[in-house]
Amino acid sequence: MKAIRVTQQGEPEVMRLADIDMPQPGKGEVRVRIQAIGINFIDIYQRSGQYKMSLPYTPGLEAAGVVDALGVDVTTFAVGDAVAYGFTLGAYAEYATVPVDKLVPVPAGVSADHAAALMLQGMTAHYLTHDTWALQAGQTALVHAAAGGTGALIVQMAKICGARVIACVSTPEKAVIAKAAGADEVIFYDGFDTRVRELTSGKGVDVVYESVGKDTFERSLNCLRPRGLMALFGQASGAVPPFDLQILNAKGSLFITRPSLGAYIATRAELERRASDIFGWVASGQLKVNIGGKFVLSDAPAAHRALNGRGTTGKLILKP
Repeated sequence: MKAIRVTQQGEPEVMRLADIDMPQPGKGEVRVRIQAIGINFIDIYQRSGQYKMSLPYTPGLEAAGVVDALGVDVTTFAVGDAVAYGFTLGAYAEYATVPVDKLVPVPAGVSADHAAALMLQGMTAHYLTHDTWALQAGQTALVHAAAGGTGALIVQMAKICGARVIACVSTPEKAVIAKAAGADEVIFYDGFDTRVRELTSGKGVDVVYESVGKDTFERSLNCLRPRGLMALFGQASGAVPPFDLQILNAKGSLFITRPSLGAYIATRAELERRASDIFGWVASGQLKVNIGGKFVLSDAPAAHRALNGRGTTGKLILKP
């Protein structure tokens, strides 16, 4: 079968299409014939060397497809089932073996492209809006990078919760996307903290969903109401430098958390609940998934360059 292999970390060109042996599912695993693969920044971090990896390896942490073969003792899935998964390395391939505890069923009405696009970003948007800060009707959220794959999903899920959403974007083109996702107001990064205060009559927002990191961190704190929370779930502009916690006191007893998805799908029940909500909203039309680009498997280097260039909107996927 065909798969992308990385034998050394570095620039996108270290990813090369290769012929490798067909994987065989072990106990508690199934083999998935992959139909769509999600591309994420963590793939870039792993490939580039920001995250150390055991070499060689096949990149990719999320995909959707059809169950092709069953391992020993697998009774919860059958050959032919539509499935999706995340958090299992090796998705940039035609086939992959996946532990059944990582798999979720994909209902009718949800395409493989959409399912693959949601296993990391959709789950992230869900835990942020439903658990890290469980948004309520009448509350206000500031969403950074609101036209991106995760940002646009956060906007939509916040609106499902009944919240008011202020979306922050970098260009007029991205403002159109954030508005289409349901944002009540769309603002730009220049002076965004001042603008948030104006839009909230000086009160500030209940929660900031912060994925930019170093470049916006301190100004994001200025946007919070007393006892508000910042969920710092990404650092697209770089890591936040060491920080004096006394600032949180001075700004009104603020809260900060640095969450990660693994802690929010720690049980099978949590994984299934989030998948059921997300896929249900897609099937009913409440949640729109913006596929920003499709690349064939051999074009994985071009896909990484496109994502890292930060000129894309929506989700990028690979097609085997």
